[in-house]
Amino acid sequence: MKLLKIEAGSFHVDGGAIFGVVPKRVWQKRYPCDEDNFCQLNMRCLLVDTGEKLILIDTGTGDKQLEYLKYYDFKGVINFEFELNQLGYRCSDVTDVILTHLHFDHCGGCTKFNADRSKVELTFPNAIHWVGEEQWNNFLKPNVREGDSYFQENMIPVLEAGKLTLVSENEWISPEVQIRIFNGHTVGQLVCYIHDESKTYVYVGDVIPIAATVPVSWISAYDTYPITAMNEKKILLDEAAEKQQILFFEHDAYTECCTIKEMYGKYKADETFSL
Repeated sequence: MKLLKIEAGSFHVDGGAIFGVVPKRVWQKRYPCDEDNFCQLNMRCLLVDTGEKLILIDTGTGDKQLEYLKYYDFKGVINFEFELNQLGYRCSDVTDVILTHLHFDHCGGCTKFNADRSKVELTFPNAIHWVGEEQWNNFLKPNVREGDSYFQENMIPVLEAGKLTLVSENEWISPEVQIRIFNGHTVGQLVCYIHDESKTYVYVGDVIPIAATVPVSWISAYDTYPITAMNEKKILLDEAAEKQQILFFEHDAYTECCTIKEMYGKYKADETFSL
């Protein structure tokens, strides 16, 4: 099995949004910000080649809404065909796309404009796209909090092409890859557990967007259901600490992976490293 990271670009958000009620004088010691209080977040996707399947986890924001989203100052948004070619693959080779959830920075790359920008088409035309069922329903009829994070053109073409599969319970999509449901940040968020012979990698998505937010009570202002988010994070961290799983961070611009250490009910990032 091969694990290959794909850096799909970066954007900037207010530090207070990332760290919620945690005071700046505390969080700025763990994660840098600029003079305007903005922090860089990456969009780090993961390509999993099992030999039987080629699985992509999340697709970044894509380039369809960059003008509308210019407030976030997106940088380095990639062309997936080019990036996959550099790794020896094509977009048509991807068999499965797992979407942690459908906020624009996680699924925008699922579709793209055609050559004359007159039509939106699938980036990965042969792939099954896996989405939490509750998340899909929320996408179709969003609550007032999340409405601005969803764009129909990112996912409706996937539905119309018959390439959407909804997930209502934890399940395995291959012998190596399991998807589990974690609510809190939003409903029906999927977390991917990737197992090789000796290690388990956990693509944590927005359950824990950056290593600085490992502590259970450190949740972002973007989390729709804060208490649920904390409870679900604790479940993930308990298992990660006990089994020495490796957390893979989607948004952290400075830390890609870490193990978790638990002591007296407190959790912290232990060993940190790149994939």
